[in-house]
Amino acid sequence: MGEQFNFDIRLIFAILNGKVSAAINRKLYRNFRQYNIDITPEQWTVLLYLWEKDGVTQQELCNATFKDKPSMTRLIDNMERLNLVVRIANKVDRRTNLIHLTKRGRDLEEMSRFVANKTLKEALQGLTIEELSISQEVLRKVFTNTKD
Repeated sequence: MGEQFNFDIRLIFAILNGKVSAAINRKLYRNFRQYNIDITPEQWTVLLYLWEKDGVTQQELCNATFKDKPSMTRLIDNMERLNLVVRIANKVDRRTNLIHLTKRGRDLEEMSRFVANKTLKEALQGLTIEELSISQEVLRKVFTNTKD
């Protein structure tokens, strides 16, 4: 009984420790490459937000993707170099830039959404709706208990 309990604790910590999301990110990265989509899963989360709502502040992207400012700045710098996004001065507040998609950034949407859905299907293969629902509820509770 004691050994079983320890194993479960290790498993739970492995899951909550990001091993699962890291594995899914690796799979998503490989699948993007397989379809010649030159973005990272991290860049994908930013694009996903911008496809729904283009022209937002870096702070809004930080909040949406749970990233800190320095990480987001680096991410946007790289995405600008790849010609996925462009910073445009905010007409209302000159101190901030708004992040806009480029044509290239917009053109990636359809194919990368397809690849992301394919990756998710692969990751969730063999799970029932009930199992997914319970997992979602458990993770939501853990997140609520631990978020600042």
